[in-house]
Amino acid sequence: MSRDASGTSWQPDSGEHAGIHTVRGDWTVMTHALLNLTYDTQSGPRGGDKTFVSGMLMTTARRDFDDGSTLNLRAMLSPDPLMGKSGYPLLLAAGETANGFAPLVDRQHPHDLFMELSASYSKRLSDKDSLYGYIGLPGEPAFGPPAFMHRMSAMDSPEAPITHHWLDSTHIVFGVTTLGWAHDRFKIETSAFKGREPDEERWGIDSPKLDSWSVRGSWNPTADWSFQASYADVSAPEQLEPDEDETKWSASAIHTRRLGETGWWSSTLAWGRKTNSHDESKDGWLLESAVHPNDRWTVFVRAERIETDELVPGLGGGHGPLCTFGKASLGAVRDWRIAPRVRFGLGALYAVNRVPDALEPVYGGDPDGGMIFMRLKID
Repeated sequence: MSRDASGTSWQPDSGEHAGIHTVRGDWTVMTHALLNLTYDTQSGPRGGDKTFVSGMLMTTARRDFDDGSTLNLRAMLSPDPLMGKSGYPLLLAAGETANGFAPLVDRQHPHDLFMELSASYSKRLSDKDSLYGYIGLPGEPAFGPPAFMHRMSAMDSPEAPITHHWLDSTHIVFGVTTLGWAHDRFKIETSAFKGREPDEERWGIDSPKLDSWSVRGSWNPTADWSFQASYADVSAPEQLEPDEDETKWSASAIHTRRLGETGWWSSTLAWGRKTNSHDESKDGWLLESAVHPNDRWTVFVRAERIETDELVPGLGGGHGPLCTFGKASLGAVRDWRIAPRVRFGLGALYAVNRVPDALEPVYGGDPDGGMIFMRLKID
């Protein structure tokens, strides 16, 4: 269970498996929640300001049977739709739409109310081998590292990474099935899923369709490391470009080590590549780390580099020139324990963005941004 992250992805065995654990008959129930109230400001002519709520509530029910098999049910909800269809200002982010005809640019889209409603069943074959199946509406296919809100190196930051659509945009798909085989520290799995990303109606459930596929190999060589490499063939992911298919590659390494009784330090290095139907490839790189030395403080840092043509429109419409952008952010949060399993925190972060020289007039130079936030964490 300590390896479980988002969908069927793995984190290092030494990772923190936070949550309130209770027993209800034959079932073990785990619940945890994170709610952020954030004020966001982004500088320059393409920036903006907004106060918004984000986070998640997740509950898992697990039942172990006498034959060694396990049934796992999971539900995850998000308050993101409350921020409105246009999401929040985030320079250099792009993807999805708020109105069905224009893309969101320099903004992070909200996630759906239903982030995951899934079931998985694992059948043990030996002391080291098991087969399993996973279904979700919505759910997460076998692609990429754990989604950013589940990575220990990222979960304390209220800011989404701009590499989101390279590494883990598939973490909410309305229709996914996964089959896998795990052998000790290795795992291979494949998924069939709906390629189209969720539409701008964030409160409901989209109709399922299995028109895309992915495969992922994972390896946890020691308790402190987790590696994965994956490939996906995605059918028409963007609502505004229904004739464009996409292939994606991803590789990542996660290192997590414990610090004393309650502390930890987790880092992630990840790469993703998107290739469209015209064989145009765009790479994204991410390096992030978070240190939690005690029950009070967490410090987090992130550096990213992306190749994209979605931020500036081309002449006559469509995508503009392919350019390289960079971003770095640093933040911290201070927590106070107000109940045995409840923490209240205050935090802030600062980010700097690097844009190509030719686009500095559009962005007003190399703009910066920041967030201050308060949070409630139940774990």
